[in-house]
Amino acid sequence: MTRLSARKNRGFTLIELMIVVAIIGILAAIAIPNFIKFQARSKQGEAKANLKAWFTTQRAFLQEKDRYEEDIKIIGYAPERGNRYAYYFGADTGTCEMRAAGAIAELPSAFCISVDTGKFSGATALPELTAKGTVSHVGTGKPPGNPGLSTAGCPGCNIDAYAVGNVDNDPVGNDTWYISTGDATVAHVCGNASETTAVAGSPWTSYNDVDCDI
Repeated sequence: MTRLSARKNRGFTLIELMIVVAIIGILAAIAIPNFIKFQARSKQGEAKANLKAWFTTQRAFLQEKDRYEEDIKIIGYAPERGNRYAYYFGADTGTCEMRAAGAIAELPSAFCISVDTGKFSGATALPELTAKGTVSHVGTGKPPGNPGLSTAGCPGCNIDAYAVGNVDNDPVGNDTWYISTGDATVAHVCGNASETTAVAGSPWTSYNDVDCDI
């Protein structure tokens, strides 16, 4: 047997295998967390899209009725099923559209929407709205209710809402998004230190569950 054929027939040495395994481990350690973050960020698109739709509905209702309204049944706001976020539109968190397996019970009024536990069976239906931060209204009109309508009433009132959900399957912290009909300065809880102004009609995160794990 020639030296060339012997070199071709020999296998990998233990050191070579260990080097390959180490390289794969390093690549996995870098790639997996980034993939999880990318996946979680894609889930946040639901909250931003639904809050923007709610804002648009409120603006249309204002043009017709000259006021805003906390009750989503009155303004005709109904986001699609399969939502991983809960939504809070007013101070009354006891009158919610509860979404589970099967048909949704029709309510005359609703001031919040639960997570669709029919799709996300392990999720909390109504996660606590605890990461609101400190909201200071700086736009025109009266400060909103955080969440809900201005306590002073309309005309000249504003309204705001929140979306709360778990996007990283970690029990600590909930992804929390805010939107308002008036500009506001918001002191974040975690994950959004670079932005302090929540522009009217633009979703703003007060607790970013992708970046925070405290």
